[in-house]
Amino acid sequence: MNDIPAYEPPKVWTWNKESGGRFASINRPIAGPTHDKELPVGRHPLQLYSLATPNGVKVTVMLEELLAAGHKAAEYDAWLIKIDGNQFGSGFVAVNPNSKIPALMDRSGKEPIRVFESGSILVYLAEKFGAFLPTDVKSRAETFSWLFWQMGAAPYLGGGFGHFYAYAPTKIEYAIDRFAMEVKRQLDVLDRRLADNEYLAGDVYTIADMAVWPWYGSLAKGLLYGGGEFLSVQDYKNVQRWTDAIAARPAVKRGRMVNRTWGGPSSQLHERHDASDFETKTQDKIGEPVAS
Repeated sequence: MNDIPAYEPPKVWTWNKESGGRFASINRPIAGPTHDKELPVGRHPLQLYSLATPNGVKVTVMLEELLAAGHKAAEYDAWLIKIDGNQFGSGFVAVNPNSKIPALMDRSGKEPIRVFESGSILVYLAEKFGAFLPTDVKSRAETFSWLFWQMGAAPYLGGGFGHFYAYAPTKIEYAIDRFAMEVKRQLDVLDRRLADNEYLAGDVYTIADMAVWPWYGSLAKGLLYGGGEFLSVQDYKNVQRWTDAIAARPAVKRGRMVNRTWGGPSSQLHERHDASDFETKTQDKIGEPVAS
């Protein structure tokens, strides 16, 4: 660490070069659209614009769980928004001024309603359909506590550990150690909670599980940032049990496939407009090249 040149921050920071790393070409310190591009609109009331990152998977899992529970009005169109500049199109920025996936338009009422931020979308859908959010005060409070725990914790996992361990142009020991320590603490928090509870809010599966699982379930199986062995994720036995139980749910299996552009062709459903698409429109069925 002593060989790293000391960095003296300037009095006023200016954007005069790319930050480096995998996503440097799309990082910028300003908001707003970079180009005009309208969003497509399908036939269902719910229009989702997303990508199968952990935040995107939260919402597609929720929608598939709602449909599995018999909420027919939860039918949706899922449009692919690649994180390659498409998130800065004028249509997408109008739905989400923060230019992050996922974003939802609900066209079921007199006026369209936009909903952005994955946690906000989960709450919106749970309240709209009266599902996966307990009504008793104690369980509801527990659900919200774990939902917002995920909102606050995940930046340490993704923007912290994931960035410096997997994406940064140089490996910085201090940064990796700092965020590895915090992620392991978070895993321990989850493991202790799940030692005495089947799900995060207690004995009922809720939007809290749907929010936490795509991040920490993927991490527990070594699928996130290639950091499983480094973090000894196998040691968190209760997280492993919970992860496996959720992964086995049919709606979760479907939700993981939607807007996915990596992995085996049979696991990729770039767009979803009908329940039958899972059988007929995956990449292995339609023969399109597998996106990188």
